[in-house]
Amino acid sequence: MPLSKQLFGPLSFYREALSIALPVMIQQLIMSLVSLVDNFMVAGLGDISMAAVNVANQLNFIFIVVVNAVCGAGGIYLAQFRGAGDDDGMRHAYRFKVIFSLFASIIFGVLCWVIPENMIAVMTRGNAAQSEIVVIGAAYIRLTSFTLIPLVLSSVIGSSFREIGQPKIPLVISATATLVNTAGNWFLIYGNLGAPRLEVSGAAIATIIARCLEMVLFLAYVRKQATPFYVRFREIPAINKHLIGEILSKSGMMFLSEASWISSETIMTALYNGRGGAEVVAGMAAGWTIANLFFLLFNGIWTTAAVIVGGTLGAGKLDEARIRAKWIRSGSVAAGCMITIAGVILSTLLIPLVFSNLTVAARHISLGLVYVILGYMPLWALLNAYFAISRAGGDTAMGMWADVSVNTLLFIPGAFILALCTPLDPVTMFAILKVCDFAKIAVARYFFKKERWVRNLTRNNLSAKPIP
Repeated sequence: MPLSKQLFGPLSFYREALSIALPVMIQQLIMSLVSLVDNFMVAGLGDISMAAVNVANQLNFIFIVVVNAVCGAGGIYLAQFRGAGDDDGMRHAYRFKVIFSLFASIIFGVLCWVIPENMIAVMTRGNAAQSEIVVIGAAYIRLTSFTLIPLVLSSVIGSSFREIGQPKIPLVISATATLVNTAGNWFLIYGNLGAPRLEVSGAAIATIIARCLEMVLFLAYVRKQATPFYVRFREIPAINKHLIGEILSKSGMMFLSEASWISSETIMTALYNGRGGAEVVAGMAAGWTIANLFFLLFNGIWTTAAVIVGGTLGAGKLDEARIRAKWIRSGSVAAGCMITIAGVILSTLLIPLVFSNLTVAARHISLGLVYVILGYMPLWALLNAYFAISRAGGDTAMGMWADVSVNTLLFIPGAFILALCTPLDPVTMFAILKVCDFAKIAVARYFFKKERWVRNLTRNNLSAKPIP
């Protein structure tokens, strides 16, 4: 059978894909396990502390999504320039990441210090324990704002290593930092081995220490090694205006896509946070912590698509890119099905054990949420594959149309209808609303078949020199 007709690729292809995806997935697994341990420690302080930290981290997650969008836009070009063997182009893509990610960190950092109480209050409107959650959550987010710049620099450098096919470096560095974070939590939350008992503030300080260490390790490594994309800070302003403008046009559509997605998720979270007390917020937080163990698949899909499809397109092998994209899609769905089966067993055992300090009601909510998420995993694996492959070829419009149209017309109105007109519990609300993702698949498939992603973006940007 011709390669173009095969739904699944040969084992050699999946070995290549796994060599790229596994280090990224292992890194995500380590970070998720550490997050699980962190939540276990914070859960020991009670539902209110768990809820406060979770709401603050939901706001931090919005910032992370913005940074990921910036890194993703620059990464489209960095991966293709790597396929074309253009080091200068890679350095300009790296400059873009640094400049706009740092700009986002400054804006969000100011908000964390000026109006943290307002941001936490919006996320907990209608919750019976709102006043207690606001006090603890605002103090926590003020402290974690000191991690923003270290987080940005680590994200920019780490994502760039993955895009040039070297995922093991960020794996080692980030794993080291997350282990330090765990140790710091053990010392500072409960005051073990003579350390001060700082409770929620201790968790924030441990995060600051870990993020700063991660940044120092990344900077030390790229300065020591001959890294093709890296430039020193004094060289960051020497940008190619044409290329930066082109990346901005792509990132604009990516930002609309991500903004639409994160806005819909934030609205839904704020609505279901009002369906009870601290047990709702804590239970949903615990469920998402477990679910993050399974979401590592998505990072593997995105990195594999960027390196394999983006690199192949950058090398000018368009037909080969089409074939490899098909194999990534089918492999993603198969992996999603396997994770669903394994996840049901794992979560049934983990949640009662890890979150035994939470109330019975909170644990019940957590388990129900994880079951719903696992049911959607094959669908989400396919959706992520569509988005990742399209962005690898520079087609960011597909993701924008899929996210913006469905979230605006179906998801957000549906969330308000369910919240205002029904007594449904948060897990049932979530399960019903996520049916909208079938519509996203339909929109994504329609645009994907147009093959606007089958493009070599480096042809007009090779040897991109700075323009005065």
